[in-house]
This record gives sequence, structure tokens and C-alpha cells, in this order.
Amino acid sequence: MDVEVLRKKDNPLLKRVEVTFKAVHKGEATPPRDTLRAELAKALKATKDVVVVDGAASTFGRYETHGYAKVYKTKEQALAVERRHILVRNRLAEPEAKPAEGAPKPEKPAPPPKKEETKPAAEKKPEPKAEAKPEKVAPREKAPVKEEKKPVKPEEKKPEVKKAEPKKPEPKKKEGK
Repeated sequence: MDVEVLRKKDNPLLKRVEVTFKAVHKGEATPPRDTLRAELAKALKATKDVVVVDGAASTFGRYETHGYAKVYKTKEQALAVERRHILVRNRLAEPEAKPAEGAPKPEKPAPPPKKEETKPAAEKKPEPKAEAKPEKVAPREKAPVKEEKKPVKPEEKKPEVKKAEPKKPEPKKKEGK
């Protein structure tokens, strides 16, 4: 695989060099980001850990990949400036740990029991029962609309037209001399 630097721009404010490159990979698949970083580090005389490939795309039907990369002065500068997902793609940072699916989720503590007031038996009212929630009812089906048919009078009937049968070509007669 050959890597060619097409454009190189120095960005002193962010302490990096921005590079547009073209990688030619004859008879091979599109190179992974890790391989592109290693080849760019060789071409730019830098270490692999300060090279960040921002994006790379292959062209259909060709063995070329065009891309954009950034070469920082130090790894710390790269970690401070670069977006998190780009660092994860370039394996310079670990992805955020997500809770495992099988791990139990912390439960909310149960609310403290309510204190019931002590009332004389005569004053106690029966608590209202919770109403049962209605079950989901299927939406109403619309009744089919009946079309009114007018009775057909015999004189209004249209005569049936017979289709004409195609004529068969008549055989040519041979004339005798």
C-alpha cells in the first residue's frame, strides 16, 4: 500500500498538522484505520499514537482511498482536542462502559407505609374500590356501505354486440395456362 500526501496544512493554534491523503491499495481491500495511521506515521515521520484519521472513503471500482488525518505534537494534545468518538475509532481512547444487560438495575426503595388514622367504627367509611381498567377494545369496524341498485327495465337493456370473428385469408388460386 502506498500513501501519498496531497495537501498539508499547519495549524499552530491546535498544535497539529492537517493532512489530506490518498492511499493506493492494488488488489487489496480497503485498508483499516489502524493500517492507514501506521502508513501516515511513516510518511510524515511521526509516531502512530499522534496520528488521528478523521475519515477515509474508497471509490467504487478503484483501488484508492482518499482521507483526512491530523498529526498532533503530543498524544495529550490529541486527547484534549479531538472528539471522543474519533478517538475511540482510532483506538486512542476506550469506549464508555455501558451497563451489562444481565446486570440487575438498582431498585427504588419502597415508599414508607402510610399511617392510618384510628377512627371509631361508626365514622369509618369503606374505602372506594379501585375501578377495573377497561380492556383495550378493538376499533370499530365500519359496516360495508351498500350501494343502491336500480332495477333494470327490459327496454333499457343494451343489445349484446357479438365480436366479429377474424377473417381467414383465402388461399390464392393458381391460374393454369
